[in-house]
Amino acid sequence: MRREERLTRSSDFARVHGQGKSWANRLLVMRAIPSGREQNRVGFSVNKRVGNAVARNRVKRILREAVRSKAWEPGWDVVFIARSGIAMASFHDIEQAVDDLAERSKTRKSS
Repeated sequence: MRREERLTRSSDFARVHGQGKSWANRLLVMRAIPSGREQNRVGFSVNKRVGNAVARNRVKRILREAVRSKAWEPGWDVVFIARSGIAMASFHDIEQAVDDLAERSKTRKSS
């Protein structure tokens, strides 16, 4: 993901956490807020409860790929928060979880 497509500042994360709407399933929590930009920005939060550094980085890589492969409506700031069971999930399970949240939040482009 390019830098323009990522949430990098803690103030951006705080804004999404504080003002954004939330959707959840057993693997992920997704918080999103309209940004007014032409493209989306995505951030990932993976807590130490998920596992050691290797497990957390693996989860972030899989989440990045799952988000990258979907078509999203433009103009959203989104934060994905990993839940503790995600480290044992397969790529397919995580991809389905992202798809489910995108569908419920109406941030995914209609096909």
